[in-house]
Amino acid sequence: MSGLTAAEAEASAGASRLGRPAHGRAAQSVFIAFGGRADQAWLRLLSPGFRHCFAALHDPAQGWLVVDPLSGRMVAQVLEVPPDFDLPAFYRRAGLAVLGPFTPGPAQASRLPNLLPLSCVSVCRAILGAGAPFALTPYGLFKALTKTLANRPVKKDDLPRKIYVDRPRR
Repeated sequence: MSGLTAAEAEASAGASRLGRPAHGRAAQSVFIAFGGRADQAWLRLLSPGFRHCFAALHDPAQGWLVVDPLSGRMVAQVLEVPPDFDLPAFYRRAGLAVLGPFTPGPAQASRLPNLLPLSCVSVCRAILGAGAPFALTPYGLFKALTKTLANRPVKKDDLPRKIYVDRPRR
């Protein structure tokens, strides 16, 4: 016997206030945001308005977690906003296209390793789970996800109001 009560043992094992370990709980909802800024020249080959994507995970009890795969590093940040803050509306007002909410699928082992390069699209697909649609570009992921949104069309509010086009400086 370790001398710990059941509650202390559960707390020391990293259990959350919902009774399950935080790493074992799936996020309640996932939103995928798409943007058009190109910080590298090769990104200008992608569709304007859809050159980058990232995920925002919302857990009503815990708040918001943003996972943003940037060039050269991965940013995972818990936002210091109230849990009921409407982050998708904030991103839409900032000119991003936001799709969701999606429920992440369960973890599922595959027979073969993933041979695709690590990109913003592959990270968003991994967060969505094994049932995520196949895509190579942010625009391809946007098109595939719009079809899976319960077969409902995308509202005008979901699309960016202004598409940023990066033009070379003279």
